[in-house]
Amino acid sequence: MRVKVLVGVFIFFVFATSAHAQNFSSTNYTVEQPVIVPGGYSTSTSFGLQSILTQLGIGTSTSSSFGTNTGFSFFPLVSTPSVSAIAGDGQVALSWSASEGFLGWSVSGYDVGQSTALDGPYSYSSLGNVTSSTRTGLSNGTTYYFVILPKDTFGNRIATSTHISSTPASTSGGSGGSGGGGGGGGGGGSIVSSGSTVNFSGRAYPTRTITLLKDAQVVGSTIAGLDARFSMSISGISAGNYIFSLYSEDKDGNRSSLLTFPVGLTGSSVTDVVGIFLAPTIATDKEQVKQGDNIAIFGQSQPQANITITVNSSHEIYAQTQSDGNGVYLYTLDSQQLEMGDHSAKSKSALNTEISAFSSATMFTVGDENILAKKKTLAPKGDMNGDNKVNLVDFSIVAYWYRRANSPAKNDINGDGRVDLKDLSIMAFNWTG
Repeated sequence: MRVKVLVGVFIFFVFATSAHAQNFSSTNYTVEQPVIVPGGYSTSTSFGLQSILTQLGIGTSTSSSFGTNTGFSFFPLVSTPSVSAIAGDGQVALSWSASEGFLGWSVSGYDVGQSTALDGPYSYSSLGNVTSSTRTGLSNGTTYYFVILPKDTFGNRIATSTHISSTPASTSGGSGGSGGGGGGGGGGGSIVSSGSTVNFSGRAYPTRTITLLKDAQVVGSTIAGLDARFSMSISGISAGNYIFSLYSEDKDGNRSSLLTFPVGLTGSSVTDVVGIFLAPTIATDKEQVKQGDNIAIFGQSQPQANITITVNSSHEIYAQTQSDGNGVYLYTLDSQQLEMGDHSAKSKSALNTEISAFSSATMFTVGDENILAKKKTLAPKGDMNGDNKVNLVDFSIVAYWYRRANSPAKNDINGDGRVDLKDLSIMAFNWTG
């Protein structure tokens, strides 16, 4: 067989074993009768042609100066946006969390889909690399449905948020309306009074408690259903800009990473935040593993979800497993492929078209002996969010209440009745990073 590759004005002839095949051609190159045969390569001063490049399993292709990630386990992913909507007079203001790229896939922009029916058809508008958009020219009293679609650098749509609905209304006629999407399954918690209302819905962990914070203060909680879905509301909120956060804990008491998003409220509005997808929890059975022994990586997510685990090493290692009917996952890692020293692992979850962000990182060491992970101890002073660490998350909570009146007692670390530099100094002394 003769294979001819023409790139620009250069022609290269590569000879291989004889076989029957067909030609592939285009306006600027021709590949004659390609056949998959054992490897080899051809080079010139300006062109290189390498034959089959793949690997049968994760981590089997390695080098001291380069690595190759091939196969289905390395398929790129992006996290699914969480969307909120604020209804106005003839318009709806949308905002969403930025999609996080994974395995080399980056987000360069978003499309917004709009329809007056839940199942579409949707009309799409292209946006730049932004996380908000106000849809104008809408009819008051009509319910509209929206979806957000992240795009890659080539303009391909690579993820889809769950839908969110909102009903524009005249500002002179009272409150705007907003319908929900993506919730259900779990119990609901609410605080009822006049003012604006924010509804939250999404996925967490089966039968586990989800805690809601507004400007770093706990304002509500609910319990997810057996399907990990939850919904909850907070009402009576004055107009303004707020930072809402959500977290949950798994069956072992390991806390999820904090999912945070800003929401702006105007007047007596109803805002839906849908498509919430909490990242998995993650932990290990050893804080140090003897090189060559196994270390268990485990946590909790949504039931029957695909879990991707990444381990930081000289060459990043990826592994996949699946959570069971209770959302629990377990992966046993052979530490033989890890060099001696400190390492970290984190995980993310994918279910249908929804993809979570990464979990917090869990740390472990590869050494000369096995040391089991310690049981949870009392949180250090300055740990404001209960994750047994004192870091920037805790600092931001205390900084918000710095020299403010009526601060919750837990923010006053030294108990002198005010939040000031003394409290920040205690945090600095107990800092874990």
